[in-house]
Amino acid sequence: MTASPHLLPVTALRDALLANREQALTRLYRRAFPAVRRYVRGHGGTAEDAQDVFQDALVILYEQATGGSLVLTASASTYLVSICRNRWQHELRRRARLPQDALPDDPEQLDAETPDASEEAGPAVLDYVERLGAKCKSILLAFYYFQQPLTQIAADHDYRSVRSATVQKFKCLERLRNSVRRAFHAETIDS
Repeated sequence: MTASPHLLPVTALRDALLANREQALTRLYRRAFPAVRRYVRGHGGTAEDAQDVFQDALVILYEQATGGSLVLTASASTYLVSICRNRWQHELRRRARLPQDALPDDPEQLDAETPDASEEAGPAVLDYVERLGAKCKSILLAFYYFQQPLTQIAADHDYRSVRSATVQKFKCLERLRNSVRRAFHAETIDS
């Protein structure tokens, strides 16, 4: 008889995830997702929002379990639900800070709506982002413009860990800062 992952101690959960990740995660999904979906939908979200939050929580649980940093004082499914509640509350606070008008998905639409007064002030930051290359542009826009969590960025860009994505984001941001500083310094000297 095999115990389901939501009732296993941390070492057994870790072993189950390492032995058959898909099966263990599927069991956790079946056990915890309905509660997460009810919670998110009951607090102003959609079923898609619930899926996003739950996937983030699964990544967190998986990384902690396989990395040896997971400490459970309740079942794994209860832990997942609590992560999801916290992440959803964080998302609601983030959404409350954003303007009510939705930003367009296509950056070209944003350019069309922006007045051309910036041409006198020099290139916009987006111009500098364009110069960084596709990977840096994608990471920085995902994090700062689309407000995606680093777990999602790591998965989308095939990084082995969130730490790797964080380091790459930092490197890209430093390249952007240096590029803007050089341009500002050159502009100051020319004036």
